[in-house]
Amino acid sequence: MNLPFDLPPPKGCADSPVWDGESFLVGTERTPVLEYSENFAGWSDDLTALHEAAAGKDHPIDLASRNDAIRQVRNCIPNPKAVILEIGCSSGFLIKDLKSQFNEALVIGADVVKEPLYKLAKELPGVPLIRFDLLQCPLPDKSVDVLVMLNVMEHIEDDVTAFKNAFNLLRPGGTLVLEVPAGQYLYDSYDAQLNHFRRYSATELRAKLVASGFIVTRKSHLGFLLFPAFALVKLTNKILTQSKTVVHQQAASTSNSYLVSIAMRLETWLLDFVSLPFGIRVLMTAKRVN
Repeated sequence: MNLPFDLPPPKGCADSPVWDGESFLVGTERTPVLEYSENFAGWSDDLTALHEAAAGKDHPIDLASRNDAIRQVRNCIPNPKAVILEIGCSSGFLIKDLKSQFNEALVIGADVVKEPLYKLAKELPGVPLIRFDLLQCPLPDKSVDVLVMLNVMEHIEDDVTAFKNAFNLLRPGGTLVLEVPAGQYLYDSYDAQLNHFRRYSATELRAKLVASGFIVTRKSHLGFLLFPAFALVKLTNKILTQSKTVVHQQAASTSNSYLVSIAMRLETWLLDFVSLPFGIRVLMTAKRVN
């Protein structure tokens, strides 16, 4: 069983990889993760572990984020056997949901990190996992029906090229489901320690998508109800010197909050009916028409 598109040989190999349903065959070697390139400028294995330890898979904001992404995929998937690619799958919280919700689709995971991908391969042996940097994308053009990238673009220094490569990956009529942190004026030590190159306004994000060829079909925000308190903390962080444990402390402080959980459940319901004008993260869905 191979993928519905051809993959180039990895560096140092003359043979094109073959996916057999459980692992990649590269020449005479088998590997659970197909590796092409890495880029630690915007993320690392250590940051993955740190974020997991602090927030885990059940942080209310991340749960709302994944639930919204699933709804967007459901609204745009062209057929049950479509190709869904998640770039930035990391530890696989969303990709597990995608596999469960769209069990006839070909769900593929990709990231620049290494250790989480190999760990995920043991948990999801039927999901092709590919390690590559979007700036050096090895996948062929027009190979994906739905591309999901949640909190990825802020970790890529050359996001203009990344958006163009994302556009090229999609088949005509394909859809990009995107989420990024909102508000460059809120960039603080927390963002710096998470290796964020930037935060985005909805206007900037839409402009970059349109410049890459996309048509934006949906624009909203996540964390609308929490935004006043969030903005106060972020602006305070910009003034005060923060310790190296700020990522762990700030993620953990809201992970088990009952009020945060209630707010995000209400907001998840609201997102079905209205476009939220501001928030902690920007949500956009965009299409490649041709």
